[in-house]
Amino acid sequence: MSSAHKKVIVRRFVGDTVPGYLTLSHIVRAQSNPRVIDLLDLSGRILTLPLSEIKYICYVRDFNLNDPLNPERLTRRTFLARPRTEGLWLRLTFRGSSPNPATTTEADIFEGLAPIDLSLADDLIDDSGIFLIPPDIRSNTQRIYVPRTAIADLQLIAVITTPSRKKPLPRSTATPTLQEDLFHNLPPSARPN
Repeated sequence: MSSAHKKVIVRRFVGDTVPGYLTLSHIVRAQSNPRVIDLLDLSGRILTLPLSEIKYICYVRDFNLNDPLNPERLTRRTFLARPRTEGLWLRLTFRGSSPNPATTTEADIFEGLAPIDLSLADDLIDDSGIFLIPPDIRSNTQRIYVPRTAIADLQLIAVITTPSRKKPLPRSTATPTLQEDLFHNLPPSARPN
């Protein structure tokens, strides 16, 4: 197996999960209609899964096959405070959830950080989806791919950037310093060299 293949857990809308291996980039076969992914399952077979059936794909450290309910171990789905890492703070609502915000459950909402570079636009141009860094990077899930077909609502909460450094002020040579003002009133013979 190539080292470019990473452990993933695919969560489908029907509720089940499929563990396997995927690459980090170009996971969607764009030429096919409907769009699909080719997942290498644990037995070594290639499974073709339609993108429209996938809720999200979690790139994980371990498969946790003994946990049938939450093998991806997504403990937090929203940020507790402003993220410290640079990126676009996004909040998305999965399709099939209630249109009323008062009845939307926590499982229907997910927040994450998207990169502030062209990699964000690459998959959006193809209308495939977006990669997000989850709120808790210490959990089993390191990265999440959410297909465009799974997103009902997408909100940009904030743009998180690193604080800029203060630029030093240019020294002006026209204004005298305090030292020069100190000896200005002395006669030329009494001034220090």
